[in-house]
Amino acid sequence: MRNFSYVMPQTIEAASIAAAQKNSVLKAGGIDLLDLMKGDLVRPDHLVNLLSVGSPALREVAVKDDGLHIGALVTLAQLAASSTVPSVLAHAASVAATPQIRNVATVGGNIAQRPRCWYFRSATFNCARKGGNTCFAQEGDNRYHALFDNGDCAVVQASSTASPLVALGATVVTNRRRIAAGEFFVPTSVDITKEHVLGEGEIISEIFIPASARALKAAYREAGERESNDWALVSATVALDFDGALVKTARVVLGAVAAVPYRVISVEEALRGKPITAANAARAAEGAFAKAKPFALNTYKVSLGKTILKRAILAAAGQPELSTAGG
Repeated sequence: MRNFSYVMPQTIEAASIAAAQKNSVLKAGGIDLLDLMKGDLVRPDHLVNLLSVGSPALREVAVKDDGLHIGALVTLAQLAASSTVPSVLAHAASVAATPQIRNVATVGGNIAQRPRCWYFRSATFNCARKGGNTCFAQEGDNRYHALFDNGDCAVVQASSTASPLVALGATVVTNRRRIAAGEFFVPTSVDITKEHVLGEGEIISEIFIPASARALKAAYREAGERESNDWALVSATVALDFDGALVKTARVVLGAVAAVPYRVISVEEALRGKPITAANAARAAEGAFAKAKPFALNTYKVSLGKTILKRAILAAAGQPELSTAGG
């Protein structure tokens, strides 16, 4: 690890000024940042500690008339334990990493974290995401990598809360602007080196979930190699708005299958106007992965993803997840 100055601003404005300095890096919980610094992938001259900012709103979950305001420094443990946070988001936060990490990691840091691809994380490989010319996962060890939009870079979005926030129609609020959660993440086709749209000196202050999300029936499901201290192999978030027994609108967002939370518009359209049955859920899940392009070692993620998505659809509708496809 290299020498750096440690900045402890008292306000968001002071933090923004410090973060705009050349080669400055923001730190909240620091879970991802510490890994990157230990691997010598991030070499800041200035480390700006957001935890020193005194604003209580950064650490609070507040219900207001317009919706839910979640401070960027709210921890995943706080999200998981909150009775005011939508259950789908609380569930996603509750299964992230370990209790120790959830008590430190923040929601702002969780959505802004960098990919967990081992080629990206290794200083040995100058991969395309680090400015090189090659995505080594294309022909290498790609067992955990992307199924969609993976031709130039095979990383997957590692955030557990990102997909639920997109499904809930959340907004990422910064010290400069408001960004729809679905537009916060950067596809590889736009910029292969970036995960999010934040500029220099731009700091997430809160996550806003509109009051309209309260009417949604939603569920989050994931599968991993281990139940704790691991990232999801595939996840699915489904948010449904019903008109009687029929789906009025649907939002379906997959996680860990692309470089961004992967919204499946075709499935949303397929569910609209129909009742949720095991058969409809199975057909929708099948269609969601019709355009998947797995690598040699991650074909298992297609069948796994179908199962996880079917379960999420049924769970969102309050139906048994183990129903047969003919039900």
